[in-house]
Amino acid sequence: MDAARKQDLPGNLPASLHAELRGDIAVLRLSRPQKRNALDDDTVAGLEVFFQQLPGSVKAVVLHGEGDHFSAGLDLNELTERDFAEAVEHSRGWHRIFEQIEFGKVPVVSVLHGAVVGGGLELACSTHVRVAEESAYYGLPEGTRGIFVGGGGSVRIPRVIGVSRMMEMMLTGRTYGAEEGQALGLSHHLVPKGEGLKKGLELAAKIATNTSLTNFAIIQALPRIAESDRSSGFLTESLVASLTQSGGEAKARLKAFLEKRAPKVVRD
Repeated sequence: MDAARKQDLPGNLPASLHAELRGDIAVLRLSRPQKRNALDDDTVAGLEVFFQQLPGSVKAVVLHGEGDHFSAGLDLNELTERDFAEAVEHSRGWHRIFEQIEFGKVPVVSVLHGAVVGGGLELACSTHVRVAEESAYYGLPEGTRGIFVGGGGSVRIPRVIGVSRMMEMMLTGRTYGAEEGQALGLSHHLVPKGEGLKKGLELAAKIATNTSLTNFAIIQALPRIAESDRSSGFLTESLVASLTQSGGEAKARLKAFLEKRAPKVVRD
C-alpha cells in the first residue's frame, strides 16, 4: 500500500487495533491475541476514532480478530471500582461507540471465529453482516459472573435471537457453536476455518458496488422502520424509496436492467 493511501485511515489508533485499506474497503483488525482480543477502554475508544474518522472514499468495512478468537468480551481488568454514576457513564460510552458502527457511514461486515463472547458478541451484533468460521462459539457469561451486559447487548441481541433465548444463555452460561449460531441468526454466513476473512472481503466488495445512497438507506432507515408503528413505517418507506429512486445512478441502473444490460437475480 502506498503512503498516501495509508494516510487516508486514522493514524492515531491504539496498538490493539490495526487498520488498512484494500481498494475502497477498510479492514480493521482487533489485535490483542494474547488477551483473546478482550475489549479494554483503549480499544473501545479506538473503535470510536476509527469509525468517526472513516474517509469518504471507503464504501464498506471488514472487522475481524487476530489470533484464535474474534473477541472474548470485556477485559475484566477494566472492572475497576467505580461508583454508580461512573459505571453508568462507562456503559453509555460503549453504547455511543457501538451505535457509530450500527448507524455509521458505511456497512460493516464482521468475521467471527473462536470466542465471540460477552462484549465480543455485543460488538458483533452492532455490525450489519456477520460471517462465522466453524470455530466460532457464542456466549454471554455475565450472568454467571455476577454482572449484566453493558454494551447494548440487551437491546441488540434479543432482536436477533429473541428475549427468551438470551435470558437462558445468561442464566445458565450456555454457549452455542457455529452451526447453532447460524441457525439462530447470530451469523449470516458459515464458512470453513480460515476462510472467514476471504468471505468477508468478498461480501464487502459486493456491498461496495451498491449506490452509497441505497446502502445508507438500508443501514439507517430499515432498522428504524422495522421498530416503528405501521403507519409511520409505511410513510417513511415511501419517502426513503422515493429518495433513493431519484438519484442519477439509480436511474442509470434501472435503465440498464430494462434494456437487458444488467444481470438478473440468480441463486448464489
